[in-house]
Amino acid sequence: MAPAVNHAETMPGQISVGAPVKLKVSGEDWIMRGVLVAIGLYLIVAIVLPLYALLSKSFQNKDGTFIGLANFTEFFSTPALSYSVNNSLTIASISTVIVVSLAFVYAYALTRSCMPFKSLFKGVALIPILMPSLLPAISLIFMFGKQGFLRFLLFGHDIYGPIGIVMGEVIYVFPHVLMIILIAMSMSDGRLYEASESLGASKVRTFFTVTLPGIRYGLVSAGFVAFTLIITDFGVPKVVGGQYNVLATDVYKQVVGRQDFEMGAVVSMVLLIPAVIAFAADRIVQRKQIAILTARAVPYAPQPSSGFDAIMTGFCALIAVIIVGILGVALFASLVKFWPYNLSLTLGNYDFSLRDGGGWDAYANSIEMAAWTAVIGTCVVFIGAYLVEKSKGFHTGRAAMQFLAMMPMAVPGLSLGLAYIFFFNAPDNPLNFLYHTMPILVICTITHFYTVSHLTAVTALKQIDAEFESVSASLKVPFYKTFWRVTVPVCVPAILDISMYFFVNAMTTVSAVVFLYSPDTALASVAVLNMDDAGEQASAAAMGIMIVLTAGGARLLHALLTRGLARRTQAWRKR
Repeated sequence: MAPAVNHAETMPGQISVGAPVKLKVSGEDWIMRGVLVAIGLYLIVAIVLPLYALLSKSFQNKDGTFIGLANFTEFFSTPALSYSVNNSLTIASISTVIVVSLAFVYAYALTRSCMPFKSLFKGVALIPILMPSLLPAISLIFMFGKQGFLRFLLFGHDIYGPIGIVMGEVIYVFPHVLMIILIAMSMSDGRLYEASESLGASKVRTFFTVTLPGIRYGLVSAGFVAFTLIITDFGVPKVVGGQYNVLATDVYKQVVGRQDFEMGAVVSMVLLIPAVIAFAADRIVQRKQIAILTARAVPYAPQPSSGFDAIMTGFCALIAVIIVGILGVALFASLVKFWPYNLSLTLGNYDFSLRDGGGWDAYANSIEMAAWTAVIGTCVVFIGAYLVEKSKGFHTGRAAMQFLAMMPMAVPGLSLGLAYIFFFNAPDNPLNFLYHTMPILVICTITHFYTVSHLTAVTALKQIDAEFESVSASLKVPFYKTFWRVTVPVCVPAILDISMYFFVNAMTTVSAVVFLYSPDTALASVAVLNMDDAGEQASAAAMGIMIVLTAGGARLLHALLTRGLARRTQAWRKR
């Protein structure tokens, strides 16, 4: 009888089946982990430590002594301050319902009708992205203010207050919400509509049983995004809010007006709570949205209907006229001598050297800051996303990096800017030398808009098969050569989108940098705020128009670069 084989024993050079296999970490893996740790440390310094400093400040008095919840008790016991919470929630809720409803109909027209000029209407709807939120608010003053030519449409009500804030926020947030709903509607499965039609269901029943259930997660996500953007926006309520206080303007008033940094920290923490809740809910909804997609889905092709198409065209035309009108009024107001008494044209309002706010130097600073943000931010974000997606092992470190990359989305710009004051301006901080410099503006802006850029990069990288890295490793090709020769060319469209996202947002942002600039680093968007505060609204509109023209020019350049580089790097996508 043959002796039993002991499987636990192995011959020399063999690996025991029951023994755990330890993969050897190569030198390249250590380099990738080192770079990933370095980017993670950057995010810790740029987001975690400043937020800790902000939290600590809210529990201290002016002497830096820990006083527990005394500041929060004072906040909620002061009617003028605590009312701001109710006002912010009210404005955000009303504006969210309005903007989601309008964006839904607009997106429905673009995806479910055969109306003409769809590309034109889509392009016009995205114009507010190029504006600082201050600009539509300034236009509303020229239209509905004390001397506004459309004031009669308010039926005796004042633009300065909740009405003006809601109107301004709807315009400001509209393109952001529209894009989310458009993406959700583009994912609809055409087979469901064919089945509904073959079963004899009416258009109304198909709408409620097929269309709405298919995009419900997209609608909810759009609602949370709109709510977050509105409740944390500073520009619109600062210009047209009047005496109607909201949390965002309270932070500014406490810090700039009263120099009460402790109470400013408290208001920032209160502002952070609804933003974090909305962000967390949005992430949960987005995961569910992804889970309902199937590989067998077919695109929905709308059928012509003269009456329906005419109604949708009229609706989109109305929204487009409002958006173009907002920009047109700002442009016209920037070119007249004295609104509304002397409407003769002049370029005097563009002589920023005679105005408060930083002059043409502020405009040049904005271009410099936006350029550095686009270049450095794109490199950091894309490399970080690549290491999270494509590196091997180090699961804890990659998970931690993913968590850090998601944090900035939940932090309002004002809270982040105030946190930077407490952290970087601390005398014992070795990074104190960055305060009031251009680098800190770049760091803050990159951090503020990090999450969306990171998600864009991750989405692009997930489309690349992991076999590229495996084959390269088997051929002994260094990972950086694969990264440069394969990954970067394939992801060129996403890289250009990230750089454009950084540039445009750096040009238009106000809240994240309003506490961090110095006289030498004043920015165009902040100059708009300062000019408006000084009563120079025509010059503020002129600076806003310069921002729009610059962002629009960058968009045009981006389109040309995308088309040119796509011919060289994306030819493999074509048969």
